[in-house]
Amino acid sequence: MSTNPISAVAPTRVIVVESDACHFCDDAHRVLEELAVRYPLAIDTVSVRTAAGQELMSSHRAALSPLVLLDGTFFSHGRLPRRKLTKVLHARYGDPARRTAEGALSHG
Repeated sequence: MSTNPISAVAPTRVIVVESDACHFCDDAHRVLEELAVRYPLAIDTVSVRTAAGQELMSSHRAALSPLVLLDGTFFSHGRLPRRKLTKVLHARYGDPARRTAEGALSHG
């Protein structure tokens, strides 16, 4: 029985505070879904229309949607910087291809 090496690591909690009809928000979700295949991410979405969303936007002084938090810490607002996010995740978890190969070797 094989174990997914990604599931053995604590995921990065990503909170996306989004607004309606926001193309940057749509783009952020697309990028996060792609990265979630390679890195352990727990993604939550909060509407800017909710009290929680308004509080997060205010407390992090985000002028644009989406506001993106990693483990509760401000990461970005507006267009999601994909390369920067990939670098952060790579620093936390290492090379996903190598992790998969090591997992296959140790569990295969």
